[in-house]
Amino acid sequence: MTSHFHNKTVSDIFINVSHFLDHFMMLIFAKAAYDAGRHFGVSYEQIISYGTLGLILFGACAPISARLADRYSRSIMMMVYHFGIGAAAILTSFANSLLSMMMGLALIGVFASIYHPVGIAMLLKQNERIGFRLGVNGVFGNMGVALAPLIIGLILLFDDWRTGFLMSGFFCLGYGLIFALNLKPDQKASPQRSTKTNKYGFVDGWRRALLALALITSAGGFVFGGMTFLVPRYFEMEMQNLTTSVAMTGLLASIVYAVASFAQIGVGWLIDKISAKIVLLYIAVGQIIFIFLAASFSSLSLFFFMIIAMSFVFGQIPITDAVMVRYVPDIWRGRILSIKFLLNLCIGATVLPLSSYMLQTGFQMSDMFFLMSMIACLIFMSGFILPSLHKN
Repeated sequence: MTSHFHNKTVSDIFINVSHFLDHFMMLIFAKAAYDAGRHFGVSYEQIISYGTLGLILFGACAPISARLADRYSRSIMMMVYHFGIGAAAILTSFANSLLSMMMGLALIGVFASIYHPVGIAMLLKQNERIGFRLGVNGVFGNMGVALAPLIIGLILLFDDWRTGFLMSGFFCLGYGLIFALNLKPDQKASPQRSTKTNKYGFVDGWRRALLALALITSAGGFVFGGMTFLVPRYFEMEMQNLTTSVAMTGLLASIVYAVASFAQIGVGWLIDKISAKIVLLYIAVGQIIFIFLAASFSSLSLFFFMIIAMSFVFGQIPITDAVMVRYVPDIWRGRILSIKFLLNLCIGATVLPLSSYMLQTGFQMSDMFFLMSMIACLIFMSGFILPSLHKN
């Protein structure tokens, strides 16, 4: 039965939509947490820690997903991803306790872990215009980040957090069928490199490149996790003189994520043309400055600076994968991607318990943004480690 789906591929558009769903599903709880907390009789500061396990498994299960993809094929694992994450969201909607909700979120994290090491590896199978294609793929992923607070906020106007998970789960199941129907034989091989490689296909300088990517991934994981999870709630707290509507603050957060996501296309185009090292250094400086400024203002000034800050945060995303493609052969990419997302997402998951602790001990949410600005300095440092390979 599975032979029909073995070693197949799909057009970029289907891989991109799957990326949208991955981030959307992982951020349902970010907007629904406050309503779920009221339902279970706990505060927002307390309930957000129940999402930690799901975020940890989102990263921690990535190596397992990559290994299973190597054994059973990437296309089969993508099928498991769509149907698994849809079923997990539906189960979460029926949670009748904080523990069962936490386990449902954890199961979503397990299936969500499949996309990045498997779906991105499918995309990278073809090396042409890789920076631009990664940028477009990143836009889809961040549109999932952008639309999650908007769509869930609208659902909360008319219903509750359970409906958000239920409707999203059924949508994933439906899209899983569409994805399956569009699988086709994989007949394209990656082009050969002209750059000097070792006997395993790694380009010279790969150790230094992977060291830089490990630092970017670790620091960037924390910054990305904080910026995508905390902004909707931060807007609710700091824009009360403009609006108290959860739908409106969700819309404002969505606008920030949506506008900022297009920075990835520009960055992707740049790294196809010039050194990724130079682009990364400018991106890191932008993160340091504008995350700090976003934490220093409120109301419309906060909205303006947050758009710019998120543009630099999202703009970093295609750089790491494009650099990896230039140094790592296809046969190793799933495993390298899995380690990358293990670091990125597990470190990103620490944002929740740290935020919970800081908020319960007297710190303000703005302090979390000041912390992220300081951590972005590590991304700047990694730019000096990264070799200056220009393009394929």
